[in-house]
Amino acid sequence: MNTTRSTPQAEVIGIKPWKRWQIDPFLQRLYARWHYAGSADAALRRQARHGGDLLIWAAREPADFAARAQAQQARVIRIEDGFLRSVGLGSNHVGGASLVFDERGIYFDPRQPSALEHLLQNQTFSPELLRRAAALREFLVRHGLSKYNVGAPSSHAAARDGRPRILVPGQVEDDASVRLGAAGPRTNLQLLRAVREQQPEACILYKPHPDTEAQTRAGHVPEHEALRYADQVLHHTGAAAALAQADAVHTMTSLMGFEALLRGLPVTAWGQPFYAGWGLTEDRTPLPRRTRRLQLDELVAGALILYPRYIDPRSGAACEPEEIARQLAEAGSGLADASLMRRVARLCRGWLRSQGLRHG
Repeated sequence: MNTTRSTPQAEVIGIKPWKRWQIDPFLQRLYARWHYAGSADAALRRQARHGGDLLIWAAREPADFAARAQAQQARVIRIEDGFLRSVGLGSNHVGGASLVFDERGIYFDPRQPSALEHLLQNQTFSPELLRRAAALREFLVRHGLSKYNVGAPSSHAAARDGRPRILVPGQVEDDASVRLGAAGPRTNLQLLRAVREQQPEACILYKPHPDTEAQTRAGHVPEHEALRYADQVLHHTGAAAALAQADAVHTMTSLMGFEALLRGLPVTAWGQPFYAGWGLTEDRTPLPRRTRRLQLDELVAGALILYPRYIDPRSGAACEPEEIARQLAEAGSGLADASLMRRVARLCRGWLRSQGLRHG
């Protein structure tokens, strides 16, 4: 996104109050001032008076918002979580360390090219950047990292019986990526049925989305329904652990398809996610405008290094994805808690000194 703090004003829409503390460190690097509007209408009215950009949480954008913004010559920038986010779910109010600011579209909506798609279609990737992407990819795989990093680090999949194992990751069915990017199957049960019809001899493992297991979002499939098509349901299993049990992945638009590519697994995309259409996946619904054939680390460089912005949650400073990956790896090993306690202790000592007190 091309903007600097010299851009005077931004109206920010669709950000829940609990999430604003996460957004502010990003915005202070882009804008001199910003205002959280209560509605799209209020933001448009204020922008008409004061100028500046309109920033909106992409999944909450009203259907007519872009047209109304264009009518008053306002730039729309869509915000969404990045692909390396946190230890914990956004639906459980866990803040994230990465965001994308997209002035073209948004990565989960294939109806128009996003800034990520434009980057992947046109970017010249230097050898140095590709070496960096390869190292980041290898680190993520080695430490079993994913977007949310929730679920058990090992799965309880049954012993292999000689059949190829296909992992089907569940999704939140009212999520914007499914509503806008799915083609063909649009529910988890429909996808399971379609995969079983095409792979009658395979061992199908179904991994419910953690939000549906937490019963905070739509898309829960009762186990007896899932087992009509799947051989096993992997409950409360982390993404890395589930992928370690798979020989291939079939998905609508799940980010687990991208995470499977990082691990060298074949991926069949039934929808049109950002990572499909580049020659790395088997695409059931190809997107003709994506004409470039990418190498895996070119996709990694675009999606994890160039497209998102990262903020160190410990310091509030801008940082690179490697630092976030390192912190997530520490959190997985319990080191992050110790580091946080050390930081709290330093803050306490500083406060005591400021009060003219000593600590024992």
